[in-house]
Amino acid sequence: MKNYGLENRRYVIGGVATFIVVVYIIRLFMLQISSDDYKKSADSNAFLKKIDFPSRGIITDRNGQLLVFNQPAYDIMVVMNEARGRLDTVEFCNALNITRKEFDNRMSAMTDRSRNPGYSRFTQQLFMSQLSDKEFSVFQEKMYRFPGFYVQRRSIRQYQYPYAAHILGDVAEVSQADIENDGYYQPGDYIGKQGVERSYERQLRGEKGVKILLRDAHGRIQGSYQNGALDQQPKPGKNLTLSIDYKLQALGERLMQNKIGAIVAIEPSTGEVLCMVSSPTYDPRLMTGRQRSKKHQELNNNVWKPLLNRAIMGQYPPGSTFKTTQGLTFMNEGIITPTTQYPCSRGFHFRGLRVGCHGHAAPLALVPALSTSCNGYFCWGLYHMIGAQSKYGSVQNAINTWRDYMVSMGFGYKLGIDLPGEKRGLIPNAQFYDKHYHGSWNGLTIISIAIGQGEVNATPLQIANLAATIANRGYYYVPHVVRKVQNEPLDTLFTRKHQTKASSRCYDYVVQGMRSSVLGGTCRSLGRYDFMACGKTGTAQNRGRDHSVFMGFAPMDNPKIAVAVYVENGGWGADYGVPLGGLIMEQYIHGKLSEASEKKAEEFQHRVISYGTTSR
Repeated sequence: MKNYGLENRRYVIGGVATFIVVVYIIRLFMLQISSDDYKKSADSNAFLKKIDFPSRGIITDRNGQLLVFNQPAYDIMVVMNEARGRLDTVEFCNALNITRKEFDNRMSAMTDRSRNPGYSRFTQQLFMSQLSDKEFSVFQEKMYRFPGFYVQRRSIRQYQYPYAAHILGDVAEVSQADIENDGYYQPGDYIGKQGVERSYERQLRGEKGVKILLRDAHGRIQGSYQNGALDQQPKPGKNLTLSIDYKLQALGERLMQNKIGAIVAIEPSTGEVLCMVSSPTYDPRLMTGRQRSKKHQELNNNVWKPLLNRAIMGQYPPGSTFKTTQGLTFMNEGIITPTTQYPCSRGFHFRGLRVGCHGHAAPLALVPALSTSCNGYFCWGLYHMIGAQSKYGSVQNAINTWRDYMVSMGFGYKLGIDLPGEKRGLIPNAQFYDKHYHGSWNGLTIISIAIGQGEVNATPLQIANLAATIANRGYYYVPHVVRKVQNEPLDTLFTRKHQTKASSRCYDYVVQGMRSSVLGGTCRSLGRYDFMACGKTGTAQNRGRDHSVFMGFAPMDNPKIAVAVYVENGGWGADYGVPLGGLIMEQYIHGKLSEASEKKAEEFQHRVISYGTTSR
């Protein structure tokens, strides 16, 4: 009789044997074909591929003054497969002046794949970065005692002056996200983190080179493989010329000491940013070396937020500087003519609503309304525009038409400056008000936007761009801080002319109003200069003391500079905005301050605005 039990057992044993063979075949395939562990091991035994880092591009100001340069530094690299079990840890720590705990922490972080996903025991890993010349020389004398450890030369950033931190930015070690986003980077590499170091990273970083070194059976370097025939030379990064005038930048930062706010100056004919001050600021030289992370954390925890670039990230009510946009819109839309007069009895009064104003002669036409910064005039203008049913058909169409003018003048969206972190501000439209007021609103409901208050917000950069647009009589170039990239054309974004919806004829009247403000209005202190300045003050309402705002340009014809000043809690526009703006204009136009102006600059430098201890 046939024994079916033995028959079944034979199949089971055969199946197990077949399974084992298949597993071995798969494993051999994985080891020999799919996995590169053995290849790495073999390569690491025979070759050492040493990255040759390029020098990062230098940065100068518009006049060729060196702002950022490179200084040699040294990284300690380790190949764990060579160092394991062969290291005198005590002597190694003494050579680098670190503790055993620091050594263990660095080794743990480096070999932890969750923190360093690119880790391999066969390739070089960063153990310690940015040794100085002195530290390197001490380590180099004993390096032969530490198998598996190598020195890699690179350059680190140095900042010549304590100015322009928000523009220049800084360089630090790459994050895991940086590595995943760009295959160029490996753990331990450096990348621009903020400012132009970030926005022009690809141009500044250059291209890495590789040196292939040959080892003997004991792992000792025997020289270049094939006499360097397969080596790749690094390509240095491209140099940047900024549009910034560093002397103007230095003056702006002096004037804003002990104050919160921003100063932005633009060359109207090109859109080049001449200075960009955000206060409080910090010394960019703090953000270098191995202490960079610690210093960054201290600045990040500072209650006054010195890392915040208020020039492009601060979103403020523009105040009365915004009245220029209203005059342009009302005139171009036919709501007013240059001779249209509106009453002002210390403000706008209608149907129980009152918007206050300071005392001045009335009724007024457009030019004197700008000169005296009359609230009543522009409130009446907005009321008549939003209520023009025969022209627009509805308040929704009217406000959207108004919105389109504001957007064409550079408000409501990012301008596109070549710096990271720019904010867009806020220009409301019909959908915004319909949602907020459930579809029931009119010109009186939103009257405060006529004087740059209410829902309207803008950055100091946008206000400076408005001044540049008026100086050009109706067009602007996107503001930018880089004037030239070595051997590379400037992005066409910065060379295209942007025309606004208002005609140049309308701008001529606004310019007259801003010049009249200097001759006898709210900007009269600018009249002392020997150049024809045009200006507009703003006093932006705030929960505490009002913000002091100014925008202007000079000279009136063929303007060279447009300026915006925003000082939080600075009071009237004439208190801080106008005098600071005048000093910036004088410095740029004449290349220096007069003796009287230097005294005034020192006075404002030492003025302190008290902000209490509330977080900003």
